[in-house]
Amino acid sequence: MDWHLLGISFITVFLSELGDKSQLAAIALSGRCKSPRAVFFGTASALLLTSFLGAIAGGAVASVLPTHLLKGIAAVGFAILAVRLLFFNNQEDSQDCNESQT
Repeated sequence: MDWHLLGISFITVFLSELGDKSQLAAIALSGRCKSPRAVFFGTASALLLTSFLGAIAGGAVASVLPTHLLKGIAAVGFAILAVRLLFFNNQEDSQDCNESQT
């Protein structure tokens, strides 16, 4: 097993999940129910499943496309999301507020 890759993967996912919507949903769920253990196991298994699917899909795509192309596609995708969040998210939020008031 590649322990360096394991450590990098853990740190990356751990830091990216801090304060994420899934963590906030887990906080809200555990605050409403009497069984925080069930919320923990449910959210942990969901994160495991999504990580497993991501690793399987990444391995399948990596066998077809070169790694540098995959990294480029991921970088462009994140850049598009960042620009959208920075410049276009406020317009959608104000439309959502207007629709909920009518």
